[in-house]
Amino acid sequence: MRMIKKAITWGTVKSPWIIHFNAGACNGCDIEVLDALTPRYDLERVGILKQGSPRHADVLICTGAVTLQTRDRLIQIYDQMSHPKFVIAIGTCACTGGIFDDCYCVTGGIDSVIPVDVYIPGCAVRPESILRAVDTLIAGLQEKKGGEHHEA
Repeated sequence: MRMIKKAITWGTVKSPWIIHFNAGACNGCDIEVLDALTPRYDLERVGILKQGSPRHADVLICTGAVTLQTRDRLIQIYDQMSHPKFVIAIGTCACTGGIFDDCYCVTGGIDSVIPVDVYIPGCAVRPESILRAVDTLIAGLQEKKGGEHHEA
């Protein structure tokens, strides 16, 4: 059983698959996430592959503040992911709710609904910050402890 856990950890560190979820962003951070996947920044050079299904993804990348309309979908996607699973909140809106925090339909940042492992503050976040956050996450995967959060 221990060898299976080591193999899963090795596979997650060497080639984590990501899924992107927009919880209600203005699309500024979404464009930067897509820019990080282009050949100029090449997120795939560290082994990251974009995945369309939450059942196969290891990392959930979230942008935007959580709205009442997207809250249940976000929880459903998070629950469909297999263990170990990790969450990256990209942008000020995803981290705290941003300028939309006082709106009637906004419940707050991503961490108001699901646990977040890495926060990337900024509006809009640069692709270099996303790459640094992914490197931080990959470096911390083998030594992940409960309740530990990183800021990139």
